[in-house]
Amino acid sequence: MAGENLMPKRIKLLQIQLRYNVAASDLAEQILLGLPASGFSTTTAFLRGKPQADEPESAAERSVYFDFSPGQLKGLRRWLALWQLLKHCRQEQYDVIIAHRFKPMSMLMWLNRFMKVPVCIGIQHGIGDYDRFWRRLEAAALVRPNWRTVGVSRAVEAYLVSKVGAFNANNTHCINNAIDIERAERIQIDRETAREQLGLPADALIAGCIGRLVPVKGHNVLIKAFASIAESYPQAQVAIIGGGRSHAELSELASSLGVAEKVHFLGTRVDAMQYVKAFDLFVMPSYSEGLPLSLLEGLSGRLPAIGSDIDSLKPILEDSGSLQFRVGDHNELAARLEEILNMSPEQRQSMGETGYGYLCRAHSIDDFRSNYRQLISDMARSFAGASNE
Repeated sequence: MAGENLMPKRIKLLQIQLRYNVAASDLAEQILLGLPASGFSTTTAFLRGKPQADEPESAAERSVYFDFSPGQLKGLRRWLALWQLLKHCRQEQYDVIIAHRFKPMSMLMWLNRFMKVPVCIGIQHGIGDYDRFWRRLEAAALVRPNWRTVGVSRAVEAYLVSKVGAFNANNTHCINNAIDIERAERIQIDRETAREQLGLPADALIAGCIGRLVPVKGHNVLIKAFASIAESYPQAQVAIIGGGRSHAELSELASSLGVAEKVHFLGTRVDAMQYVKAFDLFVMPSYSEGLPLSLLEGLSGRLPAIGSDIDSLKPILEDSGSLQFRVGDHNELAARLEEILNMSPEQRQSMGETGYGYLCRAHSIDDFRSNYRQLISDMARSFAGASNE
């Protein structure tokens, strides 16, 4: 019969991101790469920004750039942006909408109230967004049975469930952030070449860090810690890949502590993890994180690692055999730096191999893609054609 030749309907899926950010390591892109084209029709919508001529586009079949300004997503003007997003979603009639981070999640909650989206998934990348009472109140009023929230680590999941009454064990899950380890190893540059490209001395012992230059990343703690031991370890230096508003402040701090010539601010680099082998050890001094990909990137380079003991980092550091220090305590970080600097090359290599083994067990990109594919497919089947009331 003719009907037997009809292809099954593909699930029509939209991902909403706050700002344009397309890179191979971006986890929204990795979710898309885990969805077979035979079963899914995919669109990515960026609320802010759009690619320049030489920048990549999303792996989705279609990309939509609303190009809102930051002001258009705040206050009363936010409702005009929401109206445009609502019109788009009504026209396209998506089966599944995924929203990344708080602001797109909040907008999706309102969309779901106005148009009853079949399946809604919000992905929470960090801790602290629901500390404000009115945000918790919004979730309580708007979360429906067809909503699922994903925390990118055990710590984020625990924060959501303990902080927000609308999020519970039935609608909130953990899917660990991950990186494509095979790709990471394929693109990583050897130590000598990486140092040459970054302008780093070939014979130094380098403590490396990757992250935006903003206060929450704790680079000031690393610089203070390093300054306190620099005289005792003349070969030691610090290298930070990343740009941001704290650059001038951090440069001034390094100068005031007499280590400006040994602290290298390397700016933003495309696919920064290709340079991790330029480092001898990796440092993650953050005050707050969801589950930082840069730490996973450091472990992919088989580097010994040190991180602050914040909730999202502590279990990873423990399970990977890495070192930790009390968040914000530069003296304790200095002691951890000395531990690794005093190790033999063989001991540092062994510590790095232990971390790499953990990475492969706990943060596989194949598991990450499979977990999201399963969540989306299960929800799409459960709520297909169902009312959200």
